[in-house]
Amino acid sequence: MFFYFLLLSSICALSYIWLALLIIVLFPYKKIQNYYIKFIDTGINYDVSMEHSSRFGTPDQQLMTVRSFPEGTKNCYTLQPQQGKDNKYLIRASFMYGNYDSKNQLPEFKLYLGVNEWDTVKFNNSYDIVRKEIIHVPRTGHIDVCLVNTGSGSPFISALELRQLNNSIYTTQSGSLILFKRLDIGSTRSQTVRYKDDAFDRIWEPFSRPYWKSVSASYSSDSLSDNHFKPPSKVMATAVTPADERYPLEFHWNLDNSTRQFYVYMHFAEVEELQSNQLREFYVSLNGWFWSPEPIVPGRLVPHTGFSAHSISASSELSLSIFKTHRSTLPPILNALEIYEIKQLFQSSTVQINVDAIKKIKAVYKVKKNWQGDPCLPIEFSWNGLSCSDNSPISPSIISLNLSWSKLTGEIDSSFSNLTSLKSLDLSFNSLTGEVPNFLSKLPSLKTLNNLTGSVPLALIEKSRNGSLSLRLDGNPNLCKKNSCEDEEEEDKEKTNNNVIVPSVAFIISVLVLLLGEVAALWISKRRQQYDGMTLDSMNPRLSYSEVVRITGNFKKLLDQGASAKVYLGHLSDGTEVAVKMLTPSSVLVFKQFKTEAQRLTRVHHKNLVSLIGYCDEGSRMVLVYEHMAKGNLKEYLSVVLSWEQRLE
Repeated sequence: MFFYFLLLSSICALSYIWLALLIIVLFPYKKIQNYYIKFIDTGINYDVSMEHSSRFGTPDQQLMTVRSFPEGTKNCYTLQPQQGKDNKYLIRASFMYGNYDSKNQLPEFKLYLGVNEWDTVKFNNSYDIVRKEIIHVPRTGHIDVCLVNTGSGSPFISALELRQLNNSIYTTQSGSLILFKRLDIGSTRSQTVRYKDDAFDRIWEPFSRPYWKSVSASYSSDSLSDNHFKPPSKVMATAVTPADERYPLEFHWNLDNSTRQFYVYMHFAEVEELQSNQLREFYVSLNGWFWSPEPIVPGRLVPHTGFSAHSISASSELSLSIFKTHRSTLPPILNALEIYEIKQLFQSSTVQINVDAIKKIKAVYKVKKNWQGDPCLPIEFSWNGLSCSDNSPISPSIISLNLSWSKLTGEIDSSFSNLTSLKSLDLSFNSLTGEVPNFLSKLPSLKTLNNLTGSVPLALIEKSRNGSLSLRLDGNPNLCKKNSCEDEEEEDKEKTNNNVIVPSVAFIISVLVLLLGEVAALWISKRRQQYDGMTLDSMNPRLSYSEVVRITGNFKKLLDQGASAKVYLGHLSDGTEVAVKMLTPSSVLVFKQFKTEAQRLTRVHHKNLVSLIGYCDEGSRMVLVYEHMAKGNLKEYLSVVLSWEQRLE
């Protein structure tokens, strides 16, 4: 058995939550196993208001804190039970607003299970406790529970729970089961029953009526839980019969006139000690249909769970009637009742190998994007920077990935090889190192590969030559367009060895050029020393001068010019306009001013200040690339032109 309890409190909800195996964790201060698992990247913790917290007792402590999600449309918890896929789990999400945000505005939002809508969360008042529960068999090794902002207030959650069930119970022909009712019939208590009384931590609500007669066992017995469903002994020890034995036990629930499918589970046990001449025997009907042709005779302190192998269809009303047979001397009895509605989850999630790959890429490069839940679905919440195939309802796959300007560092991870349907991959303007891996050439659908730096495999070069791949290598001066950089260097050496005969005049000229080069290098070195070590050290992408030329269209449009620099209009590969500022190397003072500006833009970040996008530092060529202010700067809006008369006055 496996229990997973996420208590979203100030202690354990800071994106890391205690994981409990084989034991349920009811409170954050009970340490069960000393390791953390990360379930979510986003959210803010709050306590409910003092007015609300003082009203609830200890059993409801999990409702005293919430995790709120004011940012992003979709925020998801990812659960990875050790038992994995194709096992049956009870998933429960609990919500209590409690005016945690001091706004006194009841929110309304959607709850998703993976890529399918689960239910809508809404409240009648700030004290209202809303629980959404589903019995589900996941087809993947992870379970995503997502809260979706619909524009009616920030989503939040109080607790999220995962329980493993026996695979032999709550079986359906198709679909998952949403809880409709779970009732502790005839309970004399006002409190609910759950773990530890219930091995599966189902929550049983007390339920009784004045025209019923409550009966109970004279003593508690573990035998009352002795079947596959394991109904709690505390629940099964009490029951009801009709107060007037001439009438049946009846239940009625009004529905919304839409046709719905239900599964009903009834738990019976004889709690009274019968005399030899007494018999309790009854039939059950659901919406007028007999449950079974054979009557039910409950055993003494032994549970009997009755259910149908097929779902029951209902539209305007769901009714249940339990009535005694003609030979029965005692009225019918009922101890507990469960009703579930079928929820069809038709949409398949993204191809699993793609999901695993893109999540690995996110983790390896620490991608700073709100990538949560399924990458492709629902379509309106798909991840930024990628596009997917439209194979509804078949599992979609990732066909395009743009990670340009994402501050990626290190080598190209092997996870990219599992994006097997990828047609376009853009890794431009990052700080990736090492060779371009050969596995990229084995992606069968890849058509576009942008701006990589390093040694390029021969297979990719050949694909580019035969037109099956658009390989963009411009702006990468260190890129070798052979099978490896070493091959290219070796070829250069061979060419040099084949041309060793040089005229004496050419030799003299070469010597002079070398001498001039040494002098120039010495001059540059001394000049750099004068500039007090002013080489720009930035976390922003470093560009080559040839990339600057391409971005500006060979310095086509001049925006502004000053004594120390010229500013040109540029365009990135995605069409974004940028301002390219090129230093005019004239003095040490200019270099110092230039470095100061670069350092400020690198270190200072504010929404009202332009952001540094990249830089170039090649010899005397020092360039800053930053956001373009198409509408001008603040100075232009604040400046007032005065006439000579106004100035004299």
